[in-house]
Amino acid sequence: MTASLFSPIRLRGLTLANRVIIAPMCQYSAEDGKVTDWHLIHLGGLAMSGSGLLFLEAAAVEPRGRITHGCIGLYSDEAEVALTRVVRACQEHGNTPLAIQLGHAGRKASCHPPRTGGKPLKDGEGAWETIGPSALPFDADWHTPREMDRALMDEVIAAHIQAVERSDRIGFVAVELHAAHGYLISEFLSPLANHRTDEYGGSLENRMRFPLELFAAMRAAWPDDKPMGVRFNGTDWDDAGLTTEDAVAFAQALKAAGCDFFDVSGGGNSMVRPPVGPGYQAELAAAVKQATGVPTMAVGMIRDPKLAQDLLDRGACDMVALARGFLYEPRWTWRAAYELGAEADYPEQAQRSNPLLWPQAFEGDAPSTGVDDDDWEVGAAPHIMVPKKKRGR
Repeated sequence: MTASLFSPIRLRGLTLANRVIIAPMCQYSAEDGKVTDWHLIHLGGLAMSGSGLLFLEAAAVEPRGRITHGCIGLYSDEAEVALTRVVRACQEHGNTPLAIQLGHAGRKASCHPPRTGGKPLKDGEGAWETIGPSALPFDADWHTPREMDRALMDEVIAAHIQAVERSDRIGFVAVELHAAHGYLISEFLSPLANHRTDEYGGSLENRMRFPLELFAAMRAAWPDDKPMGVRFNGTDWDDAGLTTEDAVAFAQALKAAGCDFFDVSGGGNSMVRPPVGPGYQAELAAAVKQATGVPTMAVGMIRDPKLAQDLLDRGACDMVALARGFLYEPRWTWRAAYELGAEADYPEQAQRSNPLLWPQAFEGDAPSTGVDDDDWEVGAAPHIMVPKKKRGR
């Protein structure tokens, strides 16, 4: 029986070949919001992994929504042209559909990248004004954001709509709104960052109001047959912050608004950090999935294929999303298929790398799906062995 990790899943008009999701990974390598050749190489390799879906890193919907000067954006014609070039190459040569995450960094914008410390930019370093639900800095020595009024909310909604329209023109098969990790939409949801006293602050219903307005506008601008999802916190990991019960209520409201999938993460609205380990956030996904029935992704150091399989088998999630695991091992999907006795899609140029096509490679330690010597024959050249039965695709 095929491993559930390698069974298909349908999201609106899109059917994914398997449940392996490559999560968004900031590369901090853009130039004025435009992707570069680094992104072509990075994404091109991941696009050949045979995964169910590949998310590009969070694209800021306006320049002030970038975390750093090196973050990609989708707010100009030039950025759209540059991104289209990369996406076309991945689509032409890859075997993995591409999606994009759209976001706004809010009060956590205008920073150095993590590799140079991640601290807020100073005036002489090209800093810019940040915005947020309240005029509260993220931490000491951080920028104090400008509190958003209705006009600023409308600007941000319009920027997201424009980015959604650009995403459709480029050819992405799905869009994810970034509402996690203490960035703008997460800030509205969290009592740690949202101290408003109007209809957009205070109660959970009020704190959800702007995020739901924004999602509804994005969904209306996106084709009906294409899925749209949301990444949000299942908890702030802070006793004073957003709770899992809050997250479930938000998920239920998103479901009613036409959300097709959830990507459940946590933290980022304060400096509080939880103990981490393999699958440490999966139970957050499980709570949301069980309460809504909406296809849900689990994240959080899920690098062991057997752990990924176990999470699916016990109903904690419908998909698993990996980020650092793919940075370390861009063909993780191939290894997972081999270890779980399933099949993965290999580009023709890489088929010989499939361990199942290595005759005499295992010396009695072959997997349960291993081959028998009788299955092999000499190829066109004496040193090349080919399978009599097509395997691995």
